[in-house]
Amino acid sequence: MSNNENKKYIKPTAKVKTKYNLFRNRTLLLIDMLIVVFAYFVTPIIVDGIDNAMKMVASQYGTILVSMVIFIAVLYIARVYTVLWIHASTRDYARILYAGLVASVFVLMINNLMVHFNYTSYGPRQTICAVFIILVFMLFSRMLTYALYSVYRERQHMVADVKRQRLLIVGAGSAAMILLKDLAGNNNLNYDVVGFIDDDKTKQYAIIYGVKVLGNRHDIQRICKEKSVDEILLAIPSAGVSDRREILEICNETGCKIKILPSIDQVISGTDIRNHVRDVQIEDLLAREPIKLDNTEISDYIEGKTILVTGGGGSIGSELCRQIMRYNPEKLVVLDIYENNAYDLQMELNKEYGTEKIDVIIASVRDKDRLKKVFLKYNPYIVFHAAAHKHVPLMEANPSEAIKNNVFGTLNAVQCADECGVKRFVLISTDKAVNPTNIMGATKRVCEMIVQCAQANSKTEFVAVRFGNVLGSNGSVIPLFKKQIESGGPVTVTHKEITRFFMTIPEATQLVLQAASYAKGGEIFVLDMGEPVRIYDLAKNLIRLSGYKPNVDMKIEVCGLRPGEKLYEELLMEEEGLENTEHDKIFIGKPIDIEKDKLFSMLADLKEAAEKDDIEAIKCSVEKVVPTYIRQQ
Repeated sequence: MSNNENKKYIKPTAKVKTKYNLFRNRTLLLIDMLIVVFAYFVTPIIVDGIDNAMKMVASQYGTILVSMVIFIAVLYIARVYTVLWIHASTRDYARILYAGLVASVFVLMINNLMVHFNYTSYGPRQTICAVFIILVFMLFSRMLTYALYSVYRERQHMVADVKRQRLLIVGAGSAAMILLKDLAGNNNLNYDVVGFIDDDKTKQYAIIYGVKVLGNRHDIQRICKEKSVDEILLAIPSAGVSDRREILEICNETGCKIKILPSIDQVISGTDIRNHVRDVQIEDLLAREPIKLDNTEISDYIEGKTILVTGGGGSIGSELCRQIMRYNPEKLVVLDIYENNAYDLQMELNKEYGTEKIDVIIASVRDKDRLKKVFLKYNPYIVFHAAAHKHVPLMEANPSEAIKNNVFGTLNAVQCADECGVKRFVLISTDKAVNPTNIMGATKRVCEMIVQCAQANSKTEFVAVRFGNVLGSNGSVIPLFKKQIESGGPVTVTHKEITRFFMTIPEATQLVLQAASYAKGGEIFVLDMGEPVRIYDLAKNLIRLSGYKPNVDMKIEVCGLRPGEKLYEELLMEEEGLENTEHDKIFIGKPIDIEKDKLFSMLADLKEAAEKDDIEAIKCSVEKVVPTYIRQQ
């Protein structure tokens, strides 16, 4: 669109707006003028009686005109006529009251002068009475405007014959008040607010803006049934994670659609918080208290340094890259074999941080020669090794690929780090490495052994960080459940009692960065994953959040454990003991002595079996390398 076309488009809108403002101002101006006349007509009747009233009013046109000019002028200067009174706030009413009081003082002063010079017979009593009436009626006219608009809006909803959603708001604080006001003033939001829920005893059964506080969190299910609630809105952005999670679990049992206002920042900043209300996600039900990081320690080893992330385009790797860039490295090198994910991450980081500090390398950790050239070119200070095949059933069916990529890809990266003088090498491991029942977990345990063994004869600090499942990662159960629900079900669970540890991707990567700051070499850092979650319960919660009833609207099928799958995961082996670190969510597993020559001899056998793609030989070799491997036929 050209500039001329823009001008043609804008001008009519501006004219319409100006006309509307003039019309609104003229209407209010006329009402206020009539109020002044009315006040000066009624005042003599109140003060002097009706017999003398008509004579006094007829002879005091000048007094009425002066008072009218003063009131209108002061209200205009105070911008009272710019307020849209159908959406007025307490501050707006305070504005007109303050302006009216100022105008009253001026009227009294001018009136005294006029009395002194015999220009008026209105004494102080009559004048005080008149200005009081003016103030009251000006306030009343604005309130009446708001009341009439509310009635009109209700009638419009009735005429439109639109089914209105019955909404229960949890939380009767400032955020809820802003939302309630927005709901009342927006014709496009078809909601009837049936009441508030609040745990504050002082608010119980109080009426706030015409809406009653009906009870506390323990009354939610009862109230939803009694009031036929369609939707619940959690509007407690300042609540702690545990309180919010408990309330969401209660709400989730009602079968109502749930929405949440997630952040108090929107309330403080004064932005339109209605735009930030969103559907509740499964992450909200599994959320934990925010991670507290020692940013100084993390910054010390990242700022101004070159950082290399292998598998940088994956779920964990990409989030590591995002977190690392916040600490201002000299260069971030993202290495990945899958170009699409790497490209998407490159575009995202380039937009945020520019192109100078980010290089993307397409390479495989299997190719040691290529890897060595990358290490020599960039001379990284820290390496985060996240490249790995992670899908348990796929690796169970393709064990040679798991061995080549996970075990020998890691060995290549470890040897390159040692040969090129990398300061610190951090392996991203998994809870599946503990007493593994599948090839994938066993390969990650071998990786941990390689890292611990390398520490003995190297200046590089080799460490591993072990944690459980991350929400939303590639291959995670959550995206699978969502796809099954979107397609109409059923939702498949491998076993009714299967449990897993869960952590969000940002939480996991933040703890990895913090753990790396504690590294001295040889440690296996174990992250506190909280309480394990039953996958069957996870499926039920996700179905409810999607608006269905588990096993009524959406069936849950138990299909049996997959090859190599355990009922529960562990974070620690029996021979490992935990030591505390400075962070309450990071622990250190006791290092286990590993003979380098014996390990490399077994690795040679394992490599030969993988190259021959001999599944039986691979599993026999894995049993020798990883004594805790529990082989499944």
